[in-house]
Amino acid sequence: MSVILVFILVVVGFSFWWLLQHRVLSKPWLEHGVHTALPETDLSGMPTAKIGLGIFLAVVGALFALFASAYFMRMEYSDWQAPPLPRILWLNTAILFLASVALHCAVRAVREQRLETTRLALVTGGLATLVFLAGQLTAWRDLSADGHFLDANPANGFFYLLTGVHGLHILGGLVALGLTTARAWDKTVAPERLRLGVELCASYWHFLLIVWLGVFILLAGWAGDFIAFCRQLLL
Repeated sequence: MSVILVFILVVVGFSFWWLLQHRVLSKPWLEHGVHTALPETDLSGMPTAKIGLGIFLAVVGALFALFASAYFMRMEYSDWQAPPLPRILWLNTAILFLASVALHCAVRAVREQRLETTRLALVTGGLATLVFLAGQLTAWRDLSADGHFLDANPANGFFYLLTGVHGLHILGGLVALGLTTARAWDKTVAPERLRLGVELCASYWHFLLIVWLGVFILLAGWAGDFIAFCRQLLL
C-alpha cells in the first residue's frame, strides 16, 4: 500500500503541475477585462488534447503503481533472487534525462518561434531516446548472457516486464515525436499546431522519465529506503 500511495502522490503531483502549466485549471469567469484569443491559452484543440494526455498519463501511472505493488509482494517469497543491476542502466538513465531536457528546450524554442532550434531539439530528443532503447536491449542481452533468463526466477520476470512495458510506452511516444518532428519541416503546418505537438511530446517524455526513475529505484533495491524517506516527509 505504501508503494501505491507514493506512486499516486507522484502522479497527482505531476498532473497538477502539468494542468497549472497549461492553465487548464484557470477560471475564465473570474477574470476581468476584455477576453481575446491569446496564443498562450486559446490554441485550437489544445484543452481537449492535453486533458486527454493527462488522463492517459494517470492510467499509465496507476499501471506502474500496480506493478510496483506486485513486485513488493512477490519479493517476500523465499524463491526471490533479484538479478544484478546492469551497469548500462546508469547510462540509459542519463540518456533519457538528456532526451527530456532536449524536449523541454524544444518547447521553449517553439514558444519563441525559433524554428531551427526547435528542429534541432526535437531531433536530439528522438536520437537520445533511440539510444536509450538500444541501451535497454543491451541490458537484456547482458542479463541473458549471464544466465538471468525470463523464466529462471520471478525477479527476472519482473525486470523484463517493467523495462519492457516502459520501453513499449517509449516506442509509442516515438511515433508521435516522429510526426511532430516531420511537421517542424513542413512549412504548411500552422505554428499553433506544431507548438501543441511539441508540448504534448515534452509532457509525455517528462512523465516517462519520472516513471523510469521509479522503476530504476525499484530494480536497484532502493525502494525500501525511498518509501521510508517518503513516510518521514508525510508525517
